[in-house]
Amino acid sequence: MSRIGLVLPFTQAFPLPEYLALASLAEAAGYDTLWTGEVAGADAVTTMTLLASHTTRINVASGILPIQTRTPVVLGVTAASLGHMAPGRIRLGLGISSKIIITQWHGLPFERPLEQLREAVQIIRTVLAGERVNFEGQFYRLKNYRFLLGAPPRPVPIYLGALGPQMLQLAGEIADGVLLNWIPPEAIPRSIQQIEIGARRAGRSLADFEIAAFIRTSVTDDPEPARAWLARDITGYAIVDSYARFFTGCGFGQEVEAVNAAWRRGDRQDAVRQISARFLDGLGVVGPADFCRRRLRDFAKAGLTQPVVLPFSPDPDPRPTISRTIQAFPA
Repeated sequence: MSRIGLVLPFTQAFPLPEYLALASLAEAAGYDTLWTGEVAGADAVTTMTLLASHTTRINVASGILPIQTRTPVVLGVTAASLGHMAPGRIRLGLGISSKIIITQWHGLPFERPLEQLREAVQIIRTVLAGERVNFEGQFYRLKNYRFLLGAPPRPVPIYLGALGPQMLQLAGEIADGVLLNWIPPEAIPRSIQQIEIGARRAGRSLADFEIAAFIRTSVTDDPEPARAWLARDITGYAIVDSYARFFTGCGFGQEVEAVNAAWRRGDRQDAVRQISARFLDGLGVVGPADFCRRRLRDFAKAGLTQPVVLPFSPDPDPRPTISRTIQAFPA
């Protein structure tokens, strides 16, 4: 594995000094990229700024910013500003989020999101290039905007968070990389095939295209509590239509059907029990350090250019296990 990424847990369990200490630990250990997401927790741009300002070598990426909750100009200015602060170390990860998050949490429309994402990326690239923005599209109409600081000293790559074929193809067509999620190694080649379709459509090469994926990882000598935690987490995704379809396509259709049947009955505990051992083994990495390192190599051999360790712990105090997990890689 030439590159390994890491998601840092910005939670109440890690006060700011400890969070920054983890960032320093990750940089010293040789991780390639620190990823920070945004759903209902901390703002990703704030944490990106924090991480970029307290490190010197490691890359910092958003994984993933929804394009509906900020205008493309704001996203472009954000990425360009960070690119000036930490030249060559910023990656802008973008996605379309979900209908529930966008319409219910933010009160915004969720219509033809792939088309909206395509327009947003075009505008963001214009801002990042330091060029004047004039744009007439279906979602955005802009006139005469220009970022006064100009283009960052080094380019800011744009990655797309992708799950299904259409988004994977769009990433291959217009992005510099892709971030996958909840994917077993066996399904990675099929996702890459979809990326290649989009790249061919645009006449592009994937020679420098980043293929990253979040991999839930817990380095522990007592795997059963971590596996139980992982089963609950997978259940929460398996009841979402888009992930249910994706998991079914990955070969877990029987489990997905059983999970949703139990969920519809209102039996949450039985729904979790339907997450089979092979489902857990496919989507998560749990066990001693040597086992976890070997398993991450399986993801890399399947085609990832950057496996991304997403550390987790079921313990009331997660810090020891998460610290141990971080220190187990990238060796």
